[in-house]
Amino acid sequence: MWPTSRHHIVWRNGAGEVAPIIGVVALQGGFAEHIEVLESLGATTRRVRREADLDGLDGIVLPGGESTVIDKLMRSFGLADPLREAVSDGLPVLATCAGLVVVAKELEDAAKDQQTLGLLDVTVRRNAFGSQLDSFEGQLDIDGVGEKIPATFIRAPIVTRTGPEVKIISRLPDEAGEASGAIVGVRQGTITALSFHPEETSDDRVHSRWLDELSAV
Repeated sequence: MWPTSRHHIVWRNGAGEVAPIIGVVALQGGFAEHIEVLESLGATTRRVRREADLDGLDGIVLPGGESTVIDKLMRSFGLADPLREAVSDGLPVLATCAGLVVVAKELEDAAKDQQTLGLLDVTVRRNAFGSQLDSFEGQLDIDGVGEKIPATFIRAPIVTRTGPEVKIISRLPDEAGEASGAIVGVRQGTITALSFHPEETSDDRVHSRWLDELSAV
């Protein structure tokens, strides 16, 4: 069970308090963990598999998993093009691990026939740290979120190039502890993309801050 958040996210409109409706792409990978965190923060969630599931969302999460499988399933279910259009029209996105690969404009090491949504002006290297046996945990400072945020890296990608509109929000620390290592967090417009799995820890600050920002979009 996820710990109680510092505060529940509620938005106010003329009718009173309302919970944001957050879609989570639920084709493969760690979508259930994201749903658990989001609901613990007071959001209403919806599993997104088809175009109709995008209607009325306030934001969407692209979870970790296997990026090639997610790509194939999104195209097979007819979700890829409508999702690309919705994000291009301003639907806020939180993309984690494989989700970062899915939204990237370029891949250094794309699998055969692998496609991306091409929404985020970055180049990404898949599985940059090796196999699942090379998974690790650490603590990161994330601009706009906080310091010493626990992060789980599982077959994680890294960003090797950023376009002019992309802001780097997190890097791995170097041997001296300075945040000057590989790029593991970026933001462009309404897209926030992270190399790691924030949903795999008991710290909900990434999701909480993202939900806070949605109310200002």
